[in-house]
Amino acid sequence: MVRRTVTPSPQGLRRALALWALVLASIAHADAPPCVARDPEVPTADGTKPGPDPARRIEVTSAGAEVDPAGAAHLEGPVVVRQGQRTLTARDAHYDINTDAFDAAGNVQYRDPTLFIGGDSARWSSQGGGHFEHAEFELPKRPARGHADAVDLDASGDLHLHRVQYTSCPSGQSDWVLNAQEIDIDRAAQQGTGHGVRIDFKGVPLVYLPVVSFPVGDARKSGFLFPDFGQSSRNGVQLAVPYYLNLAPNYDLTLTPGFMSKRGVSLGGDLRFLTDSSRGEFKSDWLPSDSSAHRDRSYLRFTDVTDIGANLRFDTNIASASDSNYFQDFGLGTEGTSVTYLERVARLTYLDAHWRAIGMVDQFQTIDQTIATIDRPYTRAPDLMVAGHWDVAPGLALGVDAEAVEFVRDTGIAGLRYGLDPTLQYTWRSPGAYLTPAVGLRSIRYSLRNNGAADASPSVSAPIATLDAGLNFEREAGSRLQTLEPRILYTYVPYRDQSAQPLFDTGLPDLNLIELFRSQRYVGGDRIADAHQVATGVTTRLLDTASGRQLLTATLGEIVYFSSPRVLLPNEPQTTRNTSDLVGQVTVSAFGHWNVDIGEQWNTQDHSTARSEVRLQYKPSADRVANLGYRYRAGLLEQVDGSVAWPVSDRWNVYAREVYSLRDKASIEALGGFEFKANCWRLRLMARHYVASRTGQRDTAISVQLELNGLSSVGERANAFLERSIRGYSPAQASAGP
Repeated sequence: MVRRTVTPSPQGLRRALALWALVLASIAHADAPPCVARDPEVPTADGTKPGPDPARRIEVTSAGAEVDPAGAAHLEGPVVVRQGQRTLTARDAHYDINTDAFDAAGNVQYRDPTLFIGGDSARWSSQGGGHFEHAEFELPKRPARGHADAVDLDASGDLHLHRVQYTSCPSGQSDWVLNAQEIDIDRAAQQGTGHGVRIDFKGVPLVYLPVVSFPVGDARKSGFLFPDFGQSSRNGVQLAVPYYLNLAPNYDLTLTPGFMSKRGVSLGGDLRFLTDSSRGEFKSDWLPSDSSAHRDRSYLRFTDVTDIGANLRFDTNIASASDSNYFQDFGLGTEGTSVTYLERVARLTYLDAHWRAIGMVDQFQTIDQTIATIDRPYTRAPDLMVAGHWDVAPGLALGVDAEAVEFVRDTGIAGLRYGLDPTLQYTWRSPGAYLTPAVGLRSIRYSLRNNGAADASPSVSAPIATLDAGLNFEREAGSRLQTLEPRILYTYVPYRDQSAQPLFDTGLPDLNLIELFRSQRYVGGDRIADAHQVATGVTTRLLDTASGRQLLTATLGEIVYFSSPRVLLPNEPQTTRNTSDLVGQVTVSAFGHWNVDIGEQWNTQDHSTARSEVRLQYKPSADRVANLGYRYRAGLLEQVDGSVAWPVSDRWNVYAREVYSLRDKASIEALGGFEFKANCWRLRLMARHYVASRTGQRDTAISVQLELNGLSSVGERANAFLERSIRGYSPAQASAGP
């Protein structure tokens, strides 16, 4: 029997009626339908008539209840309190009508869609907040869990944890634990902040931090990223601890303080920004007072692309290093030794239906100081280029290219170069064939300085005539479609003496299938290459008609000379041959996960290989790839390159790469390592031995990376180096690991 003693308080009769509703709901047996114990009112949109707020409606069930003279209800369990998607259960509870709160005890459990709290006792308000003692908590969608001496849950859903242990490891496993005096978790912003933090891994303290921030969802947030620890013979013991700052939805900053035992402390920065009209990045690395080099060391790079309007774009790419040895000391091994120049370019581009105009300034920092001053690239300040195109009749088009560029350098000849190239072209097409004759005029004029007694204003012009023609044959072979695509390009350019002209930016490119069908033999604008020749080639393709997949592509081509070229660059050998080298390219992807690329440049006169490259790849998935390659350049290099990235079990991955010089009978780079993936952490160990300088000095480096799931989610992935080193490896596209 329930005793009833109720004295309505001056606050009004509504609370007393609400208490009686709670009691009536509680005296029924535990499985009886719940009743509304309290139905808070919320103003309507116009504020004229209050009504119930369904999200705050409270429903209570219990095995029994007793009301005392003070206006409180004692509920016997099991007690279940529901409010919207929130549920509180306990062995028994006490409801105080004056404080509008439940005091629950005995196996207290709180649940909502993104949070679970279980504790010995709790005080929970119908306003949505609560306090839990000696509680276990879990964020199932993260996932993350832990234990706290006390947990405060406010009405907005934010958590305040006191004397807490936090981990993302599954229940029963605590390989890593974040111990903190306090942790605040903002569930709406999906971020947590710990104060007085110690991070333990396998019971061993790793780091002590006064403040640490970490994600509790997929949203970007500020916090420490995975530290990088390693050792190299050049720099000693190395430690880098990046910190990510989510400054705004459209820009962020990563600061990377580091330490190298042989050089000192360093600081790196990476600022990224994105707006409606621009995107860019500013990266910097600074090493004050390098104890090995006895000077400050730094590297800066700024990139930006800004669309000023529908037709106008401004872009920049500016890089600078403090000294010529920077990339040898801090670069990525053999990649560092290959840096010869750093470019600084700013470009303004206009584009519409008929015109393309580009104005730019371009300058290079020479990193390889062995390059003679006279051979270093010029600064182009400014370089103005204009190209126009008009369809004047069906199939008939008129085009013009013009350029004015100022070449600046402290050593040697400098000055202005003007170029003008008008072209008239007719294109005839039919199914399976095309024919494109074109005529044009190429003109070059200079205004030179520091030219000695030579002509300060040399000029040259020559007509250009080309005829480009091709056919396309197809035949079906079952579910396959095979094509045969012959092509010829006839080019005629008469000889003009250009010995009085300087060489600012002109060179001879490697012969390949693209250069084979260019009417201009050189790259750059200082020479008009004479030509009386026909470039011939044939391509065949094999396609799967059902999927459209290209199974095989093979191209073979060469140039037939009717007269030997007479315009030559310094050190360019005079050829008396009737044909160029034979160039071939074969790509095969018809055999499951196998891909083969073969390129060959064959000297038909002395029957020798001038250039060769073979690449074989087996790639059954994004994170399973094996490569074998061969590179040859006559008189320059001969290398074998093998690499593999492969999961050997559910938890173990192995990585390896070897670049071996057959010419030098020595390894250029050797890389090996493994990765172990546990349920809530990942460990990667990499060792490298590589050529680290242009003089052949070698370095050995060991890197250890430990990732604790749940403490970082933004920034460059630790395996980015592996993606650059092992062709085709892309763990980001593979299925997510534990």
